[in-house]
Amino acid sequence: MMFSEDFISELKERTNVEEIISEYVNISRKGKNLIGLCPFHAERTPSFCVYPNNGSFYCFGCGIGGDIITFLRLAEHFDYVEAVKYLAERVGMNAVVSDEENEVHKQKSLVYKVNRDAAKFFYNSLMSNRGVEALNYLKNRHILPKTVKHFGLGYAPPKGYALTDYLKRLGYSEEIIILANLATKTRYSKCRDRFEGRLMFPIIDVRGNVIAFGGRALKNEIPKYINTSDTPVFKKSSNLFALNFAKNSGQNKIILTEGYMDAVSLHQSGFPNTVAGLGTALTLGQVKLLGRYSDEVILSYDADEAGQKAAKKAMDMLRENGINVKVLSIPKAKDPDEYIRLNGKDGTIKFKNLIDNSKSDTEFKLESLKIKFDISSSEGKIKYLTEAAKVLSSCESAIERDIFSSKLCDETGINKSAISLQIEKYRKMNFKKHKKNEFKNISKLTAAINDKVNKEKRENLRAACAEESVLSCIINNPDIANNIFSRISEDEFVTDLNKRIYRSIKNFSEQNKSFDVSFLSEKEFSLEEIGRITKITCLYTPNMGTRESVNEYIDTLLEEKRKKNIKNENSESEIKKYIENLKKIKK
Repeated sequence: MMFSEDFISELKERTNVEEIISEYVNISRKGKNLIGLCPFHAERTPSFCVYPNNGSFYCFGCGIGGDIITFLRLAEHFDYVEAVKYLAERVGMNAVVSDEENEVHKQKSLVYKVNRDAAKFFYNSLMSNRGVEALNYLKNRHILPKTVKHFGLGYAPPKGYALTDYLKRLGYSEEIIILANLATKTRYSKCRDRFEGRLMFPIIDVRGNVIAFGGRALKNEIPKYINTSDTPVFKKSSNLFALNFAKNSGQNKIILTEGYMDAVSLHQSGFPNTVAGLGTALTLGQVKLLGRYSDEVILSYDADEAGQKAAKKAMDMLRENGINVKVLSIPKAKDPDEYIRLNGKDGTIKFKNLIDNSKSDTEFKLESLKIKFDISSSEGKIKYLTEAAKVLSSCESAIERDIFSSKLCDETGINKSAISLQIEKYRKMNFKKHKKNEFKNISKLTAAINDKVNKEKRENLRAACAEESVLSCIINNPDIANNIFSRISEDEFVTDLNKRIYRSIKNFSEQNKSFDVSFLSEKEFSLEEIGRITKITCLYTPNMGTRESVNEYIDTLLEEKRKKNIKNENSESEIKKYIENLKKIKK
C-alpha cells in the first residue's frame, strides 16, 4: 500500500466526486444519484451512474466502475500514485509515498524522463550541423525559429544508434529505452533507434509531459510518418498533438487538422486553438478528449478523397457525442498550411474568414450530395432528395430539420411536406435500427464482461447471482456480516472471483476495518474486477438485507454448491468406469 488507509479515507472524504466527474461527463441528478453518457464507451442512452453517498461510479453499459481514484486512472491514464497525488493536490493534502515503491509508477516516471531527454537530443540535433536538411525543410515551409522552439521540434540523425548511445551514456537501461519505444531490438538483439533521418514532433500531454513522438520523412520515404507505439505513458487513440497549447487558448472551439505541420503552421499564424490527430482516423477516446476542452470542433482535413472520407466519419462521431461540428472548405489548396502560404500576407486574414464562414456538418453533407447528383433531371432530383432525407433524419433538432427541408424545397421545387414525410420515414427506420443494435451490443457486451471478469458466471448463473447478493449484503450492511461469516466459508462459493472478494471482505472484517475498494491490492484484483465489485455494491437495496432474503441467498448458494459437487463426483465416477472398460477391452 503506497499510502496509509487513514490518508486515503480522509482524501476521499474531502473529495467532491460530483465536481470532479462533471468535468468529464455532463451529469444530471436522478434521485440521490447522478446519470450521464459514459466517457469510456460510445452510447446515446445514459447508463453511467455516479453514487455521491459512497463516492463511486458504475456504467451499466460497459461494466466499468470503481471509486474516484479508479475514475481518474481510467480518464487520465494515471497510475495509482498519480491519481492519489492529483486528488491530494486538489484538496490541499500532502501526498507522501511510503518506502514501498510502486513498480509501475517507477517505470512510468522513467519513461517520462527518458522521453524528455530524447526530446532535448532531437532538438539539439536539429540545431547542429547534422540537422541542416531538416532545418531547410522547415524554412521552406516558412516555419520560424521561435515556432521550432515553441513546439520543441527536432531531428533524428540517420545513424541508427545515435539516440540509443546518448541515452545509455545518461544512464538509461536498454529496457527503459525500448519500453518508451525510442528503440527496438534488431534480429541480432542489438538496441537500434526507432526514428532515423526524420523531422521529430514531440507529443506532449495536457500536464506538460513528453509522452511520445511523431517522425516525418524528409524525402519520399514510406511510411511518410512514424509514431511512437503505445507505451505505459502513451495511448495513440487517446491523445492529440498540440492539445497542451490549445487547451489554454481561451476559446471554446478547437480546429482539428490531419497533420502535425498543419497544426504547427496554424499556431504560428495566430490560431493557437488547433490540434492534430496522430496519423489515424479519429477515435472515440480523442472525441471524448475534445469534448472536455471545447463545445465546437472545426474540421480542417485535407481536400483529397482520403481526407474528405475521414472528415465524414469524424463528423458523425463528434455529433453522436454531443459536440457541435463545423467543416472548413479550403479553396484551391490541399490543406490549411498550403492555403495560408499561397495567400501571402493576407493568408491569416483569409483563413480566419474561412473559419467564420465554415459550414455545419449537415450543410457540408448536403452540398456534397448536390455536386454528386444532377438535380436538373427528375432521376437526379429523386436520388438527391432521397439521400438528403437520410442525412436530415440523423439530425436530432426539429428546427434544423425544418430549416434544411425548406432549403431543399426551394432548390428542387418539391413540396416541403413530401420531403418531411420522407425524413420521418427514415427517422423511424433509424430508431428501430438503433434499438436493435443497442440490444445486440448490450447482449454482446454483457457476455464479454461475464467472460472477461467472471468467466464462470455464465455456467453457474444461479450460484453467481446468489454470491453477488451475499457480497452486496456484507459490504452494505456490516451488522449482518458476522452472521453470514459464521454460516458460510469461502469454500461454499462456486465462482473463483466471488470467492476472492468474499475472502478479502472477511480479511477486512477480521482487522476491524470497513471494506473499501481503494485499499484493494492490484495484485489481487484488476481494474475490471474492481468495476464488478462496485456494481455488486451498487445493486444493494434495503429489501436485500432482510433475514428472509439473506437466508434465501445462502440456501441457494449452498444448494448450487452441492449440485456442483455431485456433478463433479459423477464425472469422476464416469471417468473411472470408462478407464476400467478400456482395460477390459484391451484384455
